[in-house]
Amino acid sequence: MVRFYNDDCTYRLPEKRLTAAWLKRVAEEEGYTLGDVTYIFCSSAVHRKMNVDFIGHDYFTDVITFDYSDLRGEGVVSGDIFIDVDTVRDNARIYGATALHEMRRVVVHGLLHLCGQKDKTPRAEKQMHKKEDKYLAKFYEEA
Repeated sequence: MVRFYNDDCTYRLPEKRLTAAWLKRVAEEEGYTLGDVTYIFCSSAVHRKMNVDFIGHDYFTDVITFDYSDLRGEGVVSGDIFIDVDTVRDNARIYGATALHEMRRVVVHGLLHLCGQKDKTPRAEKQMHKKEDKYLAKFYEEA
């Protein structure tokens, strides 16, 4: 089940049901079952504090994923995905994308982390971006 919440912001993701169904298909295509995945849209202040407190990074990022998945046992992906809506908006401007398109990219990015996809090396980052593009294209085909 996919849930959406806010913390210190008023962002509302459009088409939540459609997005949740898409994320379920993404998990299945990656070889997993979708468990409990919670998206928390938050302010930069909340997100940066989490970055400092839990990861030890004192800078802005667009997404932090807390993974509670059981990939080796039942193959169920679960976790909390915190998204900094201000950084996503800023990145959309930088990359020449709409804010909604960039938000969908970050939403699927968080789920791909839960499915075991890494992005810490240039090769892994390229693979992550390729998967994001693939699943975004499917979202727009199905919408």
